[in-house]
Amino acid sequence: MQFYQFKKENGFAVLNYQSIAASYTKILQTEAPTNIGLMHIEANGIVGYHQAPVPQLYIVVEGEGWIEGEDKKRILLKPGEAVFWEEGEGHVSGSKTGMTALVIQSVSLPKPHSLSSLE
Repeated sequence: MQFYQFKKENGFAVLNYQSIAASYTKILQTEAPTNIGLMHIEANGIVGYHQAPVPQLYIVVEGEGWIEGEDKKRILLKPGEAVFWEEGEGHVSGSKTGMTALVIQSVSLPKPHSLSSLE
C-alpha cells in the first residue's frame, strides 16, 4: 500500500477564472468507468478485513481514523491524507471519533498524481 497527502499545501494556485485564494490538487484521471463514493465510519466503527476488488484510492475528507494492511500495522489518517490499495491488497479501516473518506475505485485506476507520498 502507498500513502499520499492531498492537503491544500500540496496543490497549485488557481490563477484563471478570476480566482482568489483557491488551490487545486489533482487526484487522478481515468479512461475506464470509475466508482466514486463516500465511506462514513461512525465513532468506534470498523470496516472489516477485505481485499480490494479493484485498485482503490481512499482519501480522508473529515474526521480521523486508521487503516491496517496485511502487516497488521495501524496507520493513523487525518483529513487530506490518503491510501492507495492495489487489487487484492487486504485491509481494515476504522475510527475512534468518526471519519468520512472519499473512495475512488476502478479496474484501471492509476496511482495518484500527488507529489507528496508519506512512505
